[in-house]
Amino acid sequence: MHVPDGFINAPVSVAAGAVAATAVAVSLRGARRELDERTAPLAGLVAAFIFAVQMLNFPVAAGTSGHLLGGALAAILVGPYTGVLCVSVVLLMQGILFADGGLTALGVNITNMAVVTVVVAYAVFRGLLRLLPAGRRSVTAAAFAGALLSVPGAAVMFTLFYALGGTTDVPIGKVFTAMTGVHVLIGIGEAVITAATVGAVIAVRPDLVHGARGLAVPLKLRVDGRLVDAPAAPAAPVPAAARSTRPLWISGLVTALVLAGFVSYYASSSPDGLEKVAADQGIDAKAREHAAADSPLADYSVKDVSDARLSGGLAGIIGVGGTVLVGTGVFWAVRRRRADDLTAVATAAPSAH
Repeated sequence: MHVPDGFINAPVSVAAGAVAATAVAVSLRGARRELDERTAPLAGLVAAFIFAVQMLNFPVAAGTSGHLLGGALAAILVGPYTGVLCVSVVLLMQGILFADGGLTALGVNITNMAVVTVVVAYAVFRGLLRLLPAGRRSVTAAAFAGALLSVPGAAVMFTLFYALGGTTDVPIGKVFTAMTGVHVLIGIGEAVITAATVGAVIAVRPDLVHGARGLAVPLKLRVDGRLVDAPAAPAAPVPAAARSTRPLWISGLVTALVLAGFVSYYASSSPDGLEKVAADQGIDAKAREHAAADSPLADYSVKDVSDARLSGGLAGIIGVGGTVLVGTGVFWAVRRRRADDLTAVATAAPSAH
């Protein structure tokens, strides 16, 4: 759903940029409460994983494909504020290096694909967790539902942007019907990927899943035909190996590199939902060439590498590496700012007397 330059006029693009900048600023502040020394590097990994999986377009209808947006996945794994930042980092890397998503439309894309998807997905996720019995299966089911609804939510937001500032005269009713229809189908793929990934991480490190915190169910014992809470077991020291996030980080990075560097070659070549709707309805009549169209990595290929498989694979590996570096740098900076704030509060506390 990367919106190119020229779909939305300048005034609305500027307004969307202001909304996106405000959301990012709020998220930078909110992420200080979500990130710690373990989750900061994992947030960079989540951004890289989203970048990799977005290269894997899957078919959803005749001549149409879809790909992960990632807002639901990021919000549930590392928190909603950090989730907005994760997807924003991905969109920035894609727009600057790979000419994917217009630079003048960056605000539109961040609002659609980062802010709206996170808000919708996390609201649905948290709402369902209040209704479902506590447990890992409920977390996975709620993640599925949140991801499913987040994609048509983003499609509705694009429709609103088009209604306010579309550069062509396509009736808004046609845009709404076409966008929501195809993105409901794409939402199913989003939900499957999100639920599978969240379930896999919960299986090995539930303590690292932001959306699963505080959901431990007390052990029950049957005594005289009644279920009672089991006595709390004495706390046992946690081995250093169990506390370390390195194994998960390494396995996640290797998975992202394999997906972007090798599996992406077999992704669907059909246009994604927005591209298909734009071509069918004439929304792309005034689309402009991307400012970075001559980038050495434009269109996810390495310039002057003639072999398509090698070119695309190298571009994917470079993208994953660049995203994990930039993302980890951003999140460590946010984490450090939190540590500085806590230090300042602790230092100032004695002077309050």
